Amino acid sequence: MSGTGHPGPGDARSPDHFSDHFSAVAAQYASARPDYPQALFDWIADIAPAHGRVWEAGCGSGQATAGLASVFAEVFATDPSAQQIAQAPEIGNVRFAMEPAERCSLADASVDAVCVAQALHWFDRGAFFAECARVLRPGGVLVAWGYQDIEVPDALRDSVGAFAARIRDAWPAERHLVDRAYADIAFPFVAVEAAEPPPSDIAVAWPLLRMLDYFSSYSAVKRHREAHGVDPVAAHAWAIAQAWGDAGPVPLRWPLFVHARRKP
Repeated sequence: MSGTGHPGPGDARSPDHFSDHFSAVAAQYASARPDYPQALFDWIADIAPAHGRVWEAGCGSGQATAGLASVFAEVFATDPSAQQIAQAPEIGNVRFAMEPAERCSLADASVDAVCVAQALHWFDRGAFFAECARVLRPGGVLVAWGYQDIEVPDALRDSVGAFAARIRDAWPAERHLVDRAYADIAFPFVAVEAAEPPPSDIAVAWPLLRMLDYFSSYSAVKRHREAHGVDPVAAHAWAIAQAWGDAGPVPLRWPLFVHARRKP
């Protein structure tokens, strides 16, 4: 795939209808979501048959793109949301395209890996897996990962828990797949056997406002606000701030799950 940077008007294809929970909060999503550990991308590089080209499906605003670009010579990153792609960083060996995961423009047997970060639950998985079978070279790998609910220090559990309870019913139905760490998804191909396991968490130290911005990027917050006319983050921010006190940045953690399969 030649060319770099973001797609211009002539590059954009018309994606099929998709579950669009993030275009309206694209800028906030881009700035508020946690980064993945570099160890994850090093692990993917270890199991890939080569480091030529990777397809990142559902790239969003590029939370995983830079990490993939650090271990592959070329990244083809796609998302059906123009607003999300507009927030992605410019990276020399990355080409972005507005395409659905279920039908991309890559040639047959043209990539060493297909990667999906925190997005597989939104896809038509039958159609996407068929695309993986088509575009992966023999021996290529499909790697899909995600992270579950944020884990906070004991002092914040009650206030953050009250916020989480308020938006619980507003999560899209696909959310249960994340809660189950994709255990209910029938992946194609054969499970990858690796000498070392992938990393099992994302760990950061964030100030209060960064965590509140992260909460505001939730699809459930958007849906709750639209249904009730109340911003649940604002409604709980004072209680969370009181529990936070003057602690400064605090340690936060997300359990990380990774599924890897190899095409015969």
